[in-house]
Amino acid sequence: MKQAQMRSIIEGLLYLTGEEGLMVDQIKGVIPDCSEHEIRNMVEKMKKDNLDNESSGLMIVDLPGGYRLTTKPFMAAYAEKFTAIPKTAPLSQAALETVAIIAYKQPISRIAIEEVRGVKSERAIQTLMTKGLIKEVGRAEGTGRAILYGITSVFLDYFGLHTLDELPPLLDAAIHPNEQLDAFDLFYDKYKETVKDL
Repeated sequence: MKQAQMRSIIEGLLYLTGEEGLMVDQIKGVIPDCSEHEIRNMVEKMKKDNLDNESSGLMIVDLPGGYRLTTKPFMAAYAEKFTAIPKTAPLSQAALETVAIIAYKQPISRIAIEEVRGVKSERAIQTLMTKGLIKEVGRAEGTGRAILYGITSVFLDYFGLHTLDELPPLLDAAIHPNEQLDAFDLFYDKYKETVKDL
């Protein structure tokens, strides 16, 4: 495989996995004709290139057994300003479903959210983080130590709630296995018109 193609694949995978990060064995599973040594060498070169590139706000950082794409430290001040800007765009249905799941199931990982929704949720999570509706609340135990998400006080203000007790009750999935998502649907129905007006 050409070096340029290998680099492009790794860069794309880092983007897709976002904050969860990417393990070396995951990269090897996608491009098995490249050795672990070649993969690590390529990522090290990418790390150096990103750091040396003053026109990029991104960099690659090490994780145990892998890597993560993130913003450079100087971006922190700008990110803080950006999150302080009032967001007038309404939440998409995907973002609303995702924040409802987080509200009911927190602390919860992206993978667990996707198991409930049945679709990828990286963009929805990024949108909710940008709007300050959710935040990182810790790391899961076990391999990869996935980021866990929870809601913020901004979530309560955004949806006109005083406490989480005001959410529609979530049925016990063990008792009502076919009605597990009813409360999520109630949440969506109750607030979708409000969100459209924000």
